Amino acid sequence: MPEASSHACMSCGACCCAYRVDFSVHEMEDLGGTVPAGLAVEVSGATMRMRGTDHVPMRCAAFQGRVGERASCGIYEWRPNPCRELEPGSQGCERARARHGLPPLDA
Repeated sequence: MPEASSHACMSCGACCCAYRVDFSVHEMEDLGGTVPAGLAVEVSGATMRMRGTDHVPMRCAAFQGRVGERASCGIYEWRPNPCRELEPGSQGCERARARHGLPPLDA
């Protein structure tokens, strides 16, 4: 595993500014989960959405940095499942990179 400072995600962040992030209300801190209150809005009684992921331009409220230069998640340890499930180099990752004009990771 590469060191955190050299990991491809640390100079990307495209996924944080490309997808709407919806997740179960049970992932919220006040319901026993880990996502801090204030960073998500209610979509329905069972679903929350990370703030900023339904705005134009899209940018997750927890995203810190600049896409393609330096990037980090302000709540990395507490991020919701959709963020945990998106793997570097996956189809979703590569689509997000393409949306921001970034080359594929293996290029």
